[in-house]
Amino acid sequence: MRPTAPSARLLDRRRSWILAVPVALILGAYVLYPSLQMFAEGLKAEGLGELITLRGNANTRALVNSVWISVLSVLGAGVLGTTMAYGFFRFDFPFRRLLMGIAALPLALPPLVGVLAFLFLYGESGIIPRGLQVLLGLDSVPFAFEGLPAVWLVHVYSFYVYFYLFVSAAFRGIDRSVIEASGDLGASGWTTFTRVLLPLLRPSLVSASLLVFMISMASFTAPLLFAGTENFLTLQIYNYKTNGNLEMSAAVASLLTIICLAFLGLIEMDRKSRTGTSASKGAGAPPIPLTSGWLRGLVGTVGLVLLVILLLPIAVVVLISFVQEGSWTYQVLPQAYTFANYGSLFSQADVFEPIRNSLFMASVATAANVVFGVAAGLLITQGSIRGRAAFRTIAMLPFAIPGTVIAINLIVTFNEPTVAGFGQVLVGSFWLLPLAYFIRNIPLVVRATVSALEAYDPKLSEASLDLGARSWTTFRRVMLPILTPSILAGTLLTFVAALGEFVSSILLYNFDNRPISVEILAQLRLYDFGAAAAYSVLLMILVGIATLLVRSMGASAESAAV
Repeated sequence: MRPTAPSARLLDRRRSWILAVPVALILGAYVLYPSLQMFAEGLKAEGLGELITLRGNANTRALVNSVWISVLSVLGAGVLGTTMAYGFFRFDFPFRRLLMGIAALPLALPPLVGVLAFLFLYGESGIIPRGLQVLLGLDSVPFAFEGLPAVWLVHVYSFYVYFYLFVSAAFRGIDRSVIEASGDLGASGWTTFTRVLLPLLRPSLVSASLLVFMISMASFTAPLLFAGTENFLTLQIYNYKTNGNLEMSAAVASLLTIICLAFLGLIEMDRKSRTGTSASKGAGAPPIPLTSGWLRGLVGTVGLVLLVILLLPIAVVVLISFVQEGSWTYQVLPQAYTFANYGSLFSQADVFEPIRNSLFMASVATAANVVFGVAAGLLITQGSIRGRAAFRTIAMLPFAIPGTVIAINLIVTFNEPTVAGFGQVLVGSFWLLPLAYFIRNIPLVVRATVSALEAYDPKLSEASLDLGARSWTTFRRVMLPILTPSILAGTLLTFVAALGEFVSSILLYNFDNRPISVEILAQLRLYDFGAAAAYSVLLMILVGIATLLVRSMGASAESAAV
């Protein structure tokens, strides 16, 4: 019989090197080298000294605005997400199950679509400001989303879901006996929350705070459409590039990358510090029914308002998708509706072209992500060589690198023939955009594969090997069927992320490969709101289908593990 310990790994040293060489080449050529090239380009910038010393210029204001909005986004999203998670966890009230079902909805919205919905709703020409103006008989709109407050509100709506999901998961792991003991000792609900539950939630709150801060620092779409004259680091990168100052664009991108990498390091340190913590041994606490009539009415009303706030952006985008071009100018609501916006999506070649481009580029990038992600995941968890932790760290780097920075990395690196570009100048070519999608989504399939392999019981492989099966047969017949749901979930998430990607696309596209997201912005600038919204609805439908598939695969994986 074979020794048990060595047989647990499917990849011996020779097979490990066979995987390590291409994985290392891809990570080096498309992740590390472009980043180093960007840093080198940034060192040539004439304004580098002012950027480093943070003198009172546009870059300093951009840094202050980015950090300040990120801090406020963490606070706002944290309060909203944690409050929602606690309310659903502790109390049973009207609309509770419905609200729980849609609370994670902003996570499924492509970033550009969510921002577009806020523009239609709360912008200067939006439905709500214009509606209040008419209702109150005012000469001008009473308010309009613009500037830093608008960016912050969009961030809170988009990012609270991370706190909600992290804290909800933590609540599900809390033993009901802990809460019951606090109540038996005479503690009030507030005391129980602040003195008992909040310390237990600290790891989840820290993780969500670090993640939201990093994502907020990398935010581009909300500042682009709402910031006005206010500067942000991501906008500075975009503005420098569009003005032809690539060196200064690379310098600002380097600064933003350093900040995001620092927070990725903090996230990894927090993850490692919580590895191996014991789970709850008891059952979770059931929600407490609200018996008071007025209290149920109050909470039900608040829940209904929250339901409207969450669903209104989607409903407005759907409504605007039927608007006839030119029929919505100063009016509160559009005056003419048509199905032509949807009909032209598939009947007119020039209108369908962005859809075809996005589907093709997302498919190519996702296929590459799956092949690379599974290979890297196997190497990281099953390899027999040293340095596997380095592969894992480098594979996670694109998660911390903002889309604007990835775009600048590729522009700096591939604006001349290179070996990684197969001797071609990729800037301005069709293939640079799917390459950006591939790089940006590397962590999704890698993390899905690694997580599935770490949860995989190695005794199954040991039994297969002990019974005489070869490593390839063991992987194909034993491991792969168990890992498939997680890999497919990562694949779908990768496809959806590539399909709706906007931040890198706006810097890298050309007319021949313009994707849906760029076309949405183009139609918006042409004031063809109906066409922009129709593209957005199509994106939401595709994201919704993928989300349902991911959930069903997750349920299948859980049932298979039981």
